[in-house]
Amino acid sequence: MRTQVGREPFGTLDDGTRVDRWTLESGPAGLRVRILTYGGIVQTVEAPDRGGVRGQLALGFADLASYAAHGGSHFGALVGRYANRIAGASFVLDGRTRALTPNNGRHSLHGGPGGFSRVVWDAREVDGGVQLHRVSPDGEEGFPGALDVRVTYTLSPGALRIVSRATTDAPTVVNLTNHTYLNLGGDGSGSATGHELRLAASRYTPVDGTGIPVPGAPADVTGTRFDFRAARAVTGAYDHNFALDGGVCEAPRTVAELYDPRSGRALELATTEPGLQLYTADHLDGTLTGTSGVPYGPAAGLALETQHFPDSPNRPDFPSTVLRPGESYRSETVYAFSVRPGGAGTP
Repeated sequence: MRTQVGREPFGTLDDGTRVDRWTLESGPAGLRVRILTYGGIVQTVEAPDRGGVRGQLALGFADLASYAAHGGSHFGALVGRYANRIAGASFVLDGRTRALTPNNGRHSLHGGPGGFSRVVWDAREVDGGVQLHRVSPDGEEGFPGALDVRVTYTLSPGALRIVSRATTDAPTVVNLTNHTYLNLGGDGSGSATGHELRLAASRYTPVDGTGIPVPGAPADVTGTRFDFRAARAVTGAYDHNFALDGGVCEAPRTVAELYDPRSGRALELATTEPGLQLYTADHLDGTLTGTSGVPYGPAAGLALETQHFPDSPNRPDFPSTVLRPGESYRSETVYAFSVRPGGAGTP
């Protein structure tokens, strides 16, 4: 069945800027995704459980004002220019130090306080989905070069595909991701601990107390709580990057599988990226309430952020995030949802 694409007003920001909501649907009982032009936010992801009941799986808010007021949680957001942290909010490129806007202690996080998750994007319909576009001006949050960015969300039966492309007029760094938190049991169903996770990652990047990779990273996962090479339940707190086996790839390969034994829903995640940040949302303390009306506590959802490694601009031993004029940045991630008939199973 052809994906249905629709658009409707979602609200207006304090400065009068209109925000739209785009709905992509692959059939009356299939996958349905809603995307906002504000922050490129994936507001909802609706998929059936093993009983055929479609549930809302993405953490998020019902209204624009809540997204604007609580943007620091990055619910569903398109994150950039640089996903994750850059140490000391600065880096050296071609012999010149670039000072960024700190917003995570002394570090830059997710592009700074005025990053991509807090702006309104232009949008147009494409076959099977919607494409967002904006030009990040030279010097935005300290990043050099005017960066022309296009992010395309398309839906096929059972799968959401996100493709990000960018070009620049001056040397810069770029690292984009989507920051959707998912609970395969349904938004408001409680903690996502107990979801079974498998990662194609034999290494991870240990971090210091501020989330910056330590010297010598990545490290072997063997014998640590970071070993998800065989599927097991997610327990404890995580905000760590996993170095995916295979590194940067031209075409997406499967890097993660997530399964909820209660609902039977499963997610297979494929990407071209070399890293995946597992974040268990432990900052949530019950003060924020999502679309379900149930307050969000720790691990109300899991974020599986496909990206390059944190602090790569300061780590020449990590895969490079430098983009130069004449080059093209491209990143692709596919979220494929399915249902298992019964039993705990193994992803």
